[in-house]
Amino acid sequence: MHGQEGYTPTLISFGVIAGIVALRSWRGQKLRRLRLQTLWIMPVLFTGVAAMLYASLPPAGWGWALCLVAGAVGLALGWQRGRLMRIEVDPITHALNHRPSPAALFFIVGLVVVRALLKQAMAHGGATMLHLNAATVTDAFVALGWGVIVAQRAEMFLRARRLLRAARAV
Repeated sequence: MHGQEGYTPTLISFGVIAGIVALRSWRGQKLRRLRLQTLWIMPVLFTGVAAMLYASLPPAGWGWALCLVAGAVGLALGWQRGRLMRIEVDPITHALNHRPSPAALFFIVGLVVVRALLKQAMAHGGATMLHLNAATVTDAFVALGWGVIVAQRAEMFLRARRLLRAARAV
């Protein structure tokens, strides 16, 4: 049965996403303190979670290759998202602040939409056609998320440190 009730979870998901985007864009206008010494925390935590997931139920066969590709794509996407963050150095106190750019927000929305479309494609026979199961797809998304988090924080750290050095040199 492919009635309207089949689209309800998707519509609810998009409604939640729209609410989060509205909240983030409203809150995103404010400068937030950027602490170089804490940028490592999220990548380390997510690396630990991903390692535990892979250790408890490792991908099989081509699943590892898919995870490597997804991780590489995540690293590229995360680096780009990190570049989209505005980082500012207070000229007097040398305090670092950051503000997500609207482009960074739309970037994440785009990733969520792509994920939703892939989920729909997998639900409608794509998984069978590609010989994938839910665990393999989940493993790939974990690798993608890991790459995004690690690369975004690394790019922000390197750029913020460079900006801070330049501000102190003046």
